[in-house]
Amino acid sequence: MHSTSHLSSTASSPALELTPPKGFQVVALMVWLTACVVPFLPFAVSTSPLDALMLNVPGNQGNWWHFLVGLPFFLAFPGLWFSLQSLRGRTGPHASFRFISGFAALSAIGTILVEVPFLLHLAGTSDWQRVMVLSFGLGILLISAAVLFLRRRIIPPLALCIASVIAAYLANASLCLVVYASSPGASSTRTGWFVTVVLVWPMALELLWLLTRSFRPRL
Repeated sequence: MHSTSHLSSTASSPALELTPPKGFQVVALMVWLTACVVPFLPFAVSTSPLDALMLNVPGNQGNWWHFLVGLPFFLAFPGLWFSLQSLRGRTGPHASFRFISGFAALSAIGTILVEVPFLLHLAGTSDWQRVMVLSFGLGILLISAAVLFLRRRIIPPLALCIASVIAAYLANASLCLVVYASSPGASSTRTGWFVTVVLVWPMALELLWLLTRSFRPRL
């Protein structure tokens, strides 16, 4: 009886504590709050992620590639919501977790499709851009997916969702930062790019923290 009760208690509680310190959580909240503005800021040649999503691209060149590039920037909104949940001390499952995780997964698949022209040398980018895009875009997704899959049974649901959203967001953002690094135009026509290049660093640190902490021994 005692043994059965102990096993039931262990199975029903998270095996790991992956809640960051409060100061770290506040910074993450501010980062995601700022990221929620990026979809509406011009990223390149006065075109915002929202414009790309709506295929409103200069020269009437909008296509599926621009749609898939613009979509992941809207992961900032569930990222902000998850950050608020973390700050409130919530770690357990929530009805919307599955839906948002599905959105992150679809965004990641979209980013992989965006990578196809680079794999096939059809993107018209330089060799260094191609290597950087593939390394960051696919690298972030593959490493994160592998760790999260292997450790999925012991990572709390909220931490799992946060890591999924960050990985999907970073993979796409890093691709866009590389591709549009030398985009023509004044700084005022690329404010989204400059804001994003600042935001990706704390996001990357949070993702690294979550992935590495998931390998801590169980208590």
